[in-house]
Amino acid sequence: MRNDDSPPRPEAAASAGPDHRPWFTRRPALVIAVAAMAPTALAGWVLAQVLTGSGPDGRDAKPAAAPRAAPATHATPGPSPATPAAAPAKGPLSGRTVVIDPGHNTGNFEHTDEIDRQVDIGTGRKECDTTGTTTNSGYMEAEFTLDVSLRLRTVLEAQGAEVVLTHEADRPWGPCINERARIGNEAEADAVVSVHADGVSSGNRGFHVILPAEVKGGAADTAAIVGPSRRLGERIAGNFARTTGSSPANYLGGGTGLVVRDDLGGLNLSTRPKVFIECGNMRDAKDAAQLTSPDWRQKAAQGIADGIVTFLAP
Repeated sequence: MRNDDSPPRPEAAASAGPDHRPWFTRRPALVIAVAAMAPTALAGWVLAQVLTGSGPDGRDAKPAAAPRAAPATHATPGPSPATPAAAPAKGPLSGRTVVIDPGHNTGNFEHTDEIDRQVDIGTGRKECDTTGTTTNSGYMEAEFTLDVSLRLRTVLEAQGAEVVLTHEADRPWGPCINERARIGNEAEADAVVSVHADGVSSGNRGFHVILPAEVKGGAADTAAIVGPSRRLGERIAGNFARTTGSSPANYLGGGTGLVVRDDLGGLNLSTRPKVFIECGNMRDAKDAAQLTSPDWRQKAAQGIADGIVTFLAP
């Protein structure tokens, strides 16, 4: 995607002036002397150019070319070397890793057999994944969650974070909830956020952040992450409300915007601080108008990012 960014060639040296006329335009008396001196003078002139890089009029000639790379061992030339990646941005999250989990996948609707497969969540078994919900006009939750997640990645990277997404709709379905948890664990993430939107009856409005309960069973043991996950959730809830202007959910959480659950495999199997955020209710017309607005989705991403920064920044 990058264009060739080799530096432009310098402009050619200016034409020689009257004092630099060729030897054959001078008086005939000089012909024999000049002819005799020509081989020696020419050799000296070439050597001077090599050693000094000077042009014939005394100005610097174009810079000497960089040494050539060793020739390839095969006959067909390969592509030009890629331009080195830009250095990571410096910021309050430098050295930190954040995993963003876009809820669901638009392809899940076409792969219901695969996502219905039961997986172990430590405390029991549950579907690999679900389709997610939609607005009344058909805008998928999975479209919303990926859009916000990509915006969120951009904001966090500008703050210096290394950001990992569990998927980018680059697979036909999933990943399963246990794989989503594993991605965050293996990345040794400093924070993990799973982005969602709710799908309850109209009139129920607002956002809420889901925190892990303390559970232990099978591969699930959340004792070490309950405290930091709550702090992460509180930071996100406060910043999300302030940035988006949205209110905590009016249908659960007692107006705090925080809910604790023990039945979500993505939380139960996490060993890193992790929360889910339900950004609004897709089945309510007023909330849906926000969720389908690109401007509002940018605010949502910014609010989540601000919460992560205040949780992780020194």
